[in-house]
Amino acid sequence: MAGPLPIGDPAPSDGLLPAQAADGAAERALGLYVHVPFCRVRCGYCDFNTYTATELRGVAQADYAAQAIGELRFGAAALEASGLPPRELSTVFFGGGTPTLLPAAQLVEMLTAARREFGIRPGAEVTTEANPDSVDAAYLAELRDGGFTRVSFGMQSAVPSVLATLDRTHDPERVPLVVAWARDAGLDVSLDLIYSTPGEQLADWRTSLEAAIAASPDHLSAYSLIVEDGTKLARQVRRGELAAPDDDLAADMYELADELLAEAGFGWYEVSNWARGDEHRSRHNLGYWRGDDWWGVGPGAHSHVGGVRWWNAKHPAAYADRIAAGVSPAVGRETLDAATRETERVLLGTRIREGLEIATLPESGRAAVAGLIADELVEPKAALGGRLTLTRRGRLLADAVVRRLLD
Repeated sequence: MAGPLPIGDPAPSDGLLPAQAADGAAERALGLYVHVPFCRVRCGYCDFNTYTATELRGVAQADYAAQAIGELRFGAAALEASGLPPRELSTVFFGGGTPTLLPAAQLVEMLTAARREFGIRPGAEVTTEANPDSVDAAYLAELRDGGFTRVSFGMQSAVPSVLATLDRTHDPERVPLVVAWARDAGLDVSLDLIYSTPGEQLADWRTSLEAAIAASPDHLSAYSLIVEDGTKLARQVRRGELAAPDDDLAADMYELADELLAEAGFGWYEVSNWARGDEHRSRHNLGYWRGDDWWGVGPGAHSHVGGVRWWNAKHPAAYADRIAAGVSPAVGRETLDAATRETERVLLGTRIREGLEIATLPESGRAAVAGLIADELVEPKAALGGRLTLTRRGRLLADAVVRRLLD
């Protein structure tokens, strides 16, 4: 199960936001995240807020779309009542969990409600996550007909032993099939990979990368496995059943990924993300990294508008009760002060290829740039042009770069 929610102030039942949330809102993009908290099985490494059928006590999966639509209606009204200008959604992202455990018609129904309540910009990016074994060609075509533009498949690995360690149940040979079906439906395709799984060797990782590239997706994400407290994987590592991930091997795996993906025509645009051209970057995730606004729908979902952050009740039953009562599903929130917002701006902006304008850094950060160039963590040519952009080595040490910029 996911860890505890953050500690914050109580969230008001009417969902109204403080006046600061409206400042500059017209210049910020608004995205929508819809959390679908259902999984067929629980993967041993996962600490997301997800539930299998036996864990859903007091709530039915079939009722979820109506509950999410209730929050969409509530959210649009709360933003208007808080004095924010009307903004059509720039991006919509269905994540989880496994959104595609729901019928395609229900995903389309929620998207239609989002269009009705908020409006969706022409050409908006609309994505759903999916497992390779949770869709077929007809399902993907129904999504595209309903307004989806993109699908992100959880491939994770092409090596059966690695998938088994991760408790992933799909057949790796199905990945090229679902990519082809998605392409036939007219959808952009992303593949998600995980590296440094216990027992995974560099040769295994190369096999997964080569298989992912051969499937010809538009976008690829590669995340180093983190052993999260409270997960099955953490217990296995603690008992000595599995070895903890090796940081040096993880660095070698990242460098291999960057090399092979660059050779295949993918360019990095965020530390863990590569795309075949800027038009295939995840615009929704870029909104997070750039500090835009988003409303998060669903159990445990987090939202952010103008420096105000809030989070919903975690369990689907508690979430459903609040929606049925007509009150905000949020149970806590925080208003970020100027110093925290600046720290987050530097932390997130450093991770993306565009980087940061050096002139916007604090004086100590500007003074640190020369040393970062000398340590081969920052691109010297970009720095001479006034922007701080990470080298490959800098991407591996991004947290250390941020600390030096903020010290």
